[in-house]
Amino acid sequence: MAIGIGRRQFISALGGATVAWPHAARAQSSGRVRRIGVLFGGAADDPDAEARLAVFLQTLQQLAWTEGGNVLIDTRWAAGNADDTRKYAAELIALAPDVILASGIAPVERLLQATRAVPIVFVIVPDPVGSGVVDSLSRPGGNATGFMMFEYSLSGKWPELLREIAPGVTRAAVLRDSALTAGIGQFAVIQSVAPSLGMEVIPINVRDVPEIERAVTAFAHSSNGGLIVTASALAAVHRDLIIALAAQHKLPAVYVERFYVKGGGLISYGPNFADQYRRAAGYVDRILKGEKPADLPVQAPTKYELTINLKTAKALGLTVPATLLGRADEVIE
Repeated sequence: MAIGIGRRQFISALGGATVAWPHAARAQSSGRVRRIGVLFGGAADDPDAEARLAVFLQTLQQLAWTEGGNVLIDTRWAAGNADDTRKYAAELIALAPDVILASGIAPVERLLQATRAVPIVFVIVPDPVGSGVVDSLSRPGGNATGFMMFEYSLSGKWPELLREIAPGVTRAAVLRDSALTAGIGQFAVIQSVAPSLGMEVIPINVRDVPEIERAVTAFAHSSNGGLIVTASALAAVHRDLIIALAAQHKLPAVYVERFYVKGGGLISYGPNFADQYRRAAGYVDRILKGEKPADLPVQAPTKYELTINLKTAKALGLTVPATLLGRADEVIE
């Protein structure tokens, strides 16, 4: 089980707090120890992923599930690697968990290929119906349910935002993971919207560092370019490189997650993912108490967040429209 520094500190804090736990929690821990598997698409040293896992663990604690007490948690981090995702999915299922938390579309797809019996609660999965993960949002129908990242239609907002914050952009490189259904789906929507904006889109795969560097550098040789970074574990793993390349080549870029903008990216639009982990803990609790995934509806995000980095805009020579600033949930200066 891979545990980063942030998580070790969090678990240590939990351990020190068990003395003051309610009698109900101690009584529950005296029963059968339950097992939860966790499969992340991202990397173990990703501080944002660590923070989200901490939210999940903290919410479980509030629901009277104590790691190392009445529940054991086995965590695997695939870091966007397809072979590791498949391997870790098999490892977790072999441990016979009561339920598995899966973060990202690739972990969910690999787990569903390996089992139709173990309950799965997913987070950050784009369009689970279109991806074939569930039969419908209201009645998932199988052994998986959870919280969708967004419907693919949200992807059409990114080229619109790129044009709004950088009106001179007529070409956009779309960074996506073409090995994922979600990568194909997001690009298809962006491609369908682009002509109405007078924008040409060029796909770039995010398989590895040399490919990203080579493709973005080649794209930047022509003028009036920008970047659209779609949702994938690989893009998150390589985010420092992508942000650095955008800055180096003076390419305005729109991202799906706030942490890109916090790290120096220009603008992002997407859901609050930490909230999905909090809500997922509630579904895990309900499944551990006997409910079935097929009866728990897939839930959509309740809020989308727009984040803008004014320092990055200034470095790119962009003046952010007042109307866009007025819609922003967060402005980083």
